[in-house]
Amino acid sequence: MALYGVIPFAHHLLEKTVTRGDTVVDATTGNGHDTVFLANQVGAFGCVVGFDIQYKAIQNTRNRLKNEQLDTNVELIEDSHASIEETLKRKGYAAPKAAIFNLGYLPGSDKSLTTNSESTITAINQLLNIMPSKGLIALVIYHGHEEGKKERDALLSFTSSLDQDKVLVARYEFSNRNNHPPFLLALEKL
Repeated sequence: MALYGVIPFAHHLLEKTVTRGDTVVDATTGNGHDTVFLANQVGAFGCVVGFDIQYKAIQNTRNRLKNEQLDTNVELIEDSHASIEETLKRKGYAAPKAAIFNLGYLPGSDKSLTTNSESTITAINQLLNIMPSKGLIALVIYHGHEEGKKERDALLSFTSSLDQDKVLVARYEFSNRNNHPPFLLALEKL
């Protein structure tokens, strides 16, 4: 297939944004796939700060990082991504150049525990406040469940109202796939 899938396209955009030595955020560590990708992008002198509210997600990510020998430049925080700005400042991290969110629920776990628009919008606002110009936020939105639909609608409303002179918002999706395929919202700070 010549077209990127949603997550590979998000990674492609992140590759174009992130350089060695940057600080980046994985706002929903899940099973650690994005965290590993980001750790490879920032290299030994960069830093990935990963957030998840579920202990299982933090452990899954920690194990994946150890298996890949990438655990030295990653800090995992068992907390909501709504605490990104305060956490980064308190710990003395540089402003993040990029962030990725995989919204919805942790694959293979309790589907009733999901991300929600309130904490996600709070985190996005914080990131836009502290990110440098040309910073990127990738939001992979899974909306095949009731909470996902609510989060999708709130995020589409919120991102469409962002000032076009301060933030560019793009949507990438496969419009002819069944069963509510995930899509990407990419936000670039101007």
